[in-house]
Amino acid sequence: MTIHVVVADDQELVRSGFAMILDAQPDIEVVAEAGDGRAAVEAVRRLAPEVALLDIRMPGTDGIEACRTISAETGCRTVMLTTFDSDEYVYEALHAGASGFLLKDVRRDDLVHAVRVVAAGDSLLAPSVARRLIAEYTSRPPATAVAPSARLDVLTTREHETLLHLARGLSNAEIAAALVVSEHTVKTHVGNVLSKLGLRDRIQAVICAYECGVVTPSPEGGPVSSSSPAQGRRPPSGKPPLGGSGRAR
Repeated sequence: MTIHVVVADDQELVRSGFAMILDAQPDIEVVAEAGDGRAAVEAVRRLAPEVALLDIRMPGTDGIEACRTISAETGCRTVMLTTFDSDEYVYEALHAGASGFLLKDVRRDDLVHAVRVVAAGDSLLAPSVARRLIAEYTSRPPATAVAPSARLDVLTTREHETLLHLARGLSNAEIAAALVVSEHTVKTHVGNVLSKLGLRDRIQAVICAYECGVVTPSPEGGPVSSSSPAQGRRPPSGKPPLGGSGRAR
């Protein structure tokens, strides 16, 4: 199966460089390039690609607004490109429906891997983006707090524990070790969590966990459980929240 991609960045050299790298892959085809968010949305509507690679900062319609429109109107999944040290909009991009974040200095192999992961229905964060993202998210209170009982009662105890571990950034293998179950069982729990809560992927599960009070930020900036039987349990790997690829299934 060929993965069709739209690449959007207002810097022509950056845009063409990413397009050249992706087009060189036997299973990936760049079907359009765009210099701003509006052109990216039009290309996605017209060509129905599986993935859109969007720069966060573009003139006119920026990457966040383009991501919001694409996520609402199409089945295309979006990967946001960011310099991050100077970007302040990753929080908003998450709520707009982004499925992944990459730094613009991403390595060639990591760029290709990210497109394949997101096209497969998973989510992906560059580790350095993940750490800063959690710190940014937890530093500001949500506009409206949702009581856990109002949304999470549909989850079983095991699914609730799985959501907690997702918010901590554990992989399926690490969740399996923490719950003493098989990875296949964890995949089932993760799928049930996403389905019951109406979430697209693992990234949205993290947002839900923070907004519903399943986890709260610690003084060091990491997550601390607040309403789970698994309270106080540290990730077995000692990894920062969401470190690694953040695969959804």
